[in-house]
Amino acid sequence: MTVPNTPTLAQSIAATLLEGFNLHFTLFQQITSGAIRRFENACWQDVQQASRKRIVLYDERVSETLARVRTDYDINELDPALWQQVKQSYIHLLATHKQPELAETFFNSVFCHQFPMQYYTQEFIFLRNSISTDYIEPPAGEENCYRCYYPQHNHLKTALKQLVLDQGFSLPFEDLERDINSAIRNLVRKFPGRAQREVHLNFQLRVICRPFFRNKAAYIVGHYINGRREGGFAFSVMNNELGQLYLDTLLIDAEELSVVFSYSQAYFMVEYQVPSSIITFLRTILPERNRSELYSAIGLHKQGKSDFYRHFLHHLKHSHDQFVVAPGIKGMVMAVFTLPSYRYVFKIIKDKFAPQKDFTRKQVEEKYQLVKRHDRVGRMADMLEYSNVSLPIARFEPALLEELKQTCASSIFFEREQIVLRHVYMERRMTPLNMFMQDASDEQLEVVIKDYGDAIKQLAAANIFPGDFLYKNFGVTQLGRIVFYDYDEITYMTECHFRKIPAPLFPEDMFSAEPWYSIAPNDVFPEEFSTFLLTNPRVKKIFMRYHKDLLDARYWQQKQQNIKDGIFEDVFPYQQHLRFKRSPPDIKA
Repeated sequence: MTVPNTPTLAQSIAATLLEGFNLHFTLFQQITSGAIRRFENACWQDVQQASRKRIVLYDERVSETLARVRTDYDINELDPALWQQVKQSYIHLLATHKQPELAETFFNSVFCHQFPMQYYTQEFIFLRNSISTDYIEPPAGEENCYRCYYPQHNHLKTALKQLVLDQGFSLPFEDLERDINSAIRNLVRKFPGRAQREVHLNFQLRVICRPFFRNKAAYIVGHYINGRREGGFAFSVMNNELGQLYLDTLLIDAEELSVVFSYSQAYFMVEYQVPSSIITFLRTILPERNRSELYSAIGLHKQGKSDFYRHFLHHLKHSHDQFVVAPGIKGMVMAVFTLPSYRYVFKIIKDKFAPQKDFTRKQVEEKYQLVKRHDRVGRMADMLEYSNVSLPIARFEPALLEELKQTCASSIFFEREQIVLRHVYMERRMTPLNMFMQDASDEQLEVVIKDYGDAIKQLAAANIFPGDFLYKNFGVTQLGRIVFYDYDEITYMTECHFRKIPAPLFPEDMFSAEPWYSIAPNDVFPEEFSTFLLTNPRVKKIFMRYHKDLLDARYWQQKQQNIKDGIFEDVFPYQQHLRFKRSPPDIKA
């Protein structure tokens, strides 16, 4: 049935779509606003549950809104003239909206869930933003995105203390004077002779008015200007779980902050009604991070996807290189390719897996969803998942095109001069660890092997067992951190059975082709890790110095017990030497 094409109907549909988005953002903010309570009460399990709940919220509201449109307006097929009017009516409703870019993405999601991809054009959806977010004022009664502080002469300590107290924490600090003194020492080391002796007349600190919460920490994020020098900074605030807070460190400038805002970290919770203002601020202190990454960093991952795709299409239009098979050992589950001029890889699930990979396509997809919803502790790469991505066939190297036809036929189809990827994951490109190790100096090898073991331990503390520990499944980021990116064999630590290999009953058992002991599906024998990880003497020497415990079943059993006991270990997105020195607080009877 074709719906009568009237402006009133278009306005009604547009209003329904915006109501759906407004409900979503209200619920999103309700979960986010509880972050300070969960942090101050040290409700770490609630922190993880809230993070997962907030991630699935968007798809629930899209489905709900789509059902309303279909039911209330009997929409079963596309009326092009009607939906062009719906879009125009929607734009009119966004004229004074505080989150127009998010609302446009929500519109796209509802439309694209209902109609075929040939209508994914600027006529019907928002391929480009229609409303500028540059100068959106906060709602009446809401404070601006950031506050300014002007420390002069010897008043830097006073300003730092005040900006911490202004963040709205209700718990007292262990010893804020001690922590601010530690921060001043950090500044002196960072800017010798300037931090205390040479404060310019235009010295200014700009601080986002709400803390950023993630896992067991809160971050006070700011921007400093001191003469010609400017950059970002962040205080890490921790809860000692005895009713007091403390500053754990002060991070300064883009490189130290970049890891905190990395694509391998869980999403922040920061409560504010105009997210675009937060993004604009963050871009001043993290210039190498694009809008897509920053929207995702504050939990608006659907907006991150939308902005990423716009950026990708722009890059595709203004580049000429071809997609090629990604360097490294070919995967048994995924076909991986890349565009050399672009810093992402594209991953498509193969039609058939190698015999040793005993699982289904659906299980692989579920593993990737698990990573999306789980705490990534800075050690698992976030991915962007898309459907029906259309790319020019001419941009594909023939060898890659042939490989996709041979291995991923069910995940692609061809339409005129385009290849359409039915389902694809996009991840930040990294150097595979096995390739990095081939040419690494002794010093570089020590750094990456130590960090490789640290990555495994931090994943284990977050209840993630990687399953496949091979070096090819880990990448080296631009900042030299080790990140895991192959998820088809991951499982929860609590689902594993870590065992020590039992002693043989008879000496000849050692030479048997088959194990002399029983092996259940979830059994893991950490002693066996050395047989495929430590064949290189250089690697073995470093690994055994730092991570010998990873070969001991008792280590893994203790990690399991910690998880079962509700012990949430501290995992810091910065190096240990950056942490302030502090004595454990007195425990009062």
